[in-house]
Amino acid sequence: MSWGDTVGIAGAGPFGTALANLLATRGRSVWLWSQSAEVVREISEQRSNEARLPGTRLSPMLHATADPEELCARARFLVLAVASTQVRERARELGGLTDGSYLAVHAIGALATPGDVRITDVMREEMPVKRIGTLVGPALSRDLAGGAYASMVCASAYEEVSSEARRLLGAPPALRLYQGFDVVGAELASALAGAYTCALGLADAMNVGPGPRAVLVTRAVAEASRLGEAVGADPRTFSGLAGLGNLLVRSAGSAGARSEDYRYGEALATGAGGPELTEGARAALAGARLAERRGVHAPVVRALAAVLLGKLSPARAAAAAGGSVALEE
Repeated sequence: MSWGDTVGIAGAGPFGTALANLLATRGRSVWLWSQSAEVVREISEQRSNEARLPGTRLSPMLHATADPEELCARARFLVLAVASTQVRERARELGGLTDGSYLAVHAIGALATPGDVRITDVMREEMPVKRIGTLVGPALSRDLAGGAYASMVCASAYEEVSSEARRLLGAPPALRLYQGFDVVGAELASALAGAYTCALGLADAMNVGPGPRAVLVTRAVAEASRLGEAVGADPRTFSGLAGLGNLLVRSAGSAGARSEDYRYGEALATGAGGPELTEGARAALAGARLAERRGVHAPVVRALAAVLLGKLSPARAAAAAGGSVALEE
């Protein structure tokens, strides 16, 4: 396939690998960039590390490289799927190898740290690629790996980015892509969905019950909408696939299949969250700081941030989810 028909994915974590493998099994030319020579070797041997995609056989059509220059030489359409703590460094590497002829989207459900910066802003700062967007929505790596139904939104100010994303990344019925224009809302909704997933994991581990759980979900969506509106986003975005849809999927499934953010919230309930924060936990801290700066009433995300910082007990936060106590101390 030609350079313009090839997808390049930066990041061989669970999501990046699952997306790449799904597309490869559908005949799409895909190149996956990892800095790890071991990961590249695994992919070349059509096997996946059990920690990334358990039991998944990789397609022979999936190519891997440890060289970012080769990635950019192979693909015009790039997907950044790395951790938010690494995105600036990875974008800077790609920035030295790309130009304005490339298209790029990210699939990072968090804000970049430090500084709580939106990922598209980081991309603009570090890359000469101007036509960019974000890929958000209820599509977990396990679903993509198993071919289960999933859907995402590509939000971009550029029609070409969204249309190319749908052409190159769409693999119905396993993965359907929709078009959106609210980039600010999509990025913030996706990040906050991870934060609220942590909150749901904590609440469920504390057995708050279905009624208080429903209150928590409802409050979370309303709160996210207020935060989004304060930074110029469309509040409706937060009740769509990027926000509510993301939250419902990340907190669903059997105990062992729920998302990393949900499991982190469960661990918080026992005081065992650990120093290594998930993307959702980092988003909770960023969301609380955003609420403080903008003067937005955001009791759920601020309560979760207080738990993460050791300022509020998990039991009190769980009770607060049902409205029986104030959500902030």
